[in-house]
Amino acid sequence: MSSDDAGDGDGPTVTVTTGETPTDAEAEVEPPEEGLGRSGWVLVAAVVVAVLVIPGLVYLWPAGGRVFGATYRTALLVLPMIPAVILGLIAVWSMRDRRG
Repeated sequence: MSSDDAGDGDGPTVTVTTGETPTDAEAEVEPPEEGLGRSGWVLVAAVVVAVLVIPGLVYLWPAGGRVFGATYRTALLVLPMIPAVILGLIAVWSMRDRRG
C-alpha cells in the first residue's frame, strides 16, 4: 500500500442484508392527504347527482308530455341509469388512481 491510498477511504463497499422486511418506522411513508382529495370530491359530486339531481329531474318531468321525444315512463327507466354508470366509472377510476 502506498501512503496516498491509506487515508482516502475509497476501499470496497460491503452491503449486508438480513432478509428482514423494514418496519413502518424504517420505511419512507408519505403523510396522508388532508381532506378528501381529488377522487373524494369527484365521488361526493357523483353521489349528489345520484341522490338529488336525477330524482329532481324525474320529479319535474311532465307526466303526460314528452321531453326530447321521451315519455315519463322512459325517463323513469333511463335517468336512474345515468348515476349508475357514473358511479361505476368513478369506482374504476379511483381504484386505478390509487395503484399509481
